[in-house]
Amino acid sequence: MSDFSIFHWLVILGVLATFVVVPCGLIFKRAGWSPWVALLTVLPGAGIVLLWVFALARWPSLDRTDRTG
Repeated sequence: MSDFSIFHWLVILGVLATFVVVPCGLIFKRAGWSPWVALLTVLPGAGIVLLWVFALARWPSLDRTDRTG
């Protein structure tokens, strides 16, 4: 990996942020979680664990008493 310049790494980080972190942050925000939790998705293995925690946890947005559905 010594052939990668800093420019290549910045492009990789930009693509990762654009296509993974931002959508996950929007999903977490809509579910009532902090959107900052989405930063954990870039850690190896943490994304899979976070997916299971997210799927099995109670969603604060569904626990509101003022919902209309």
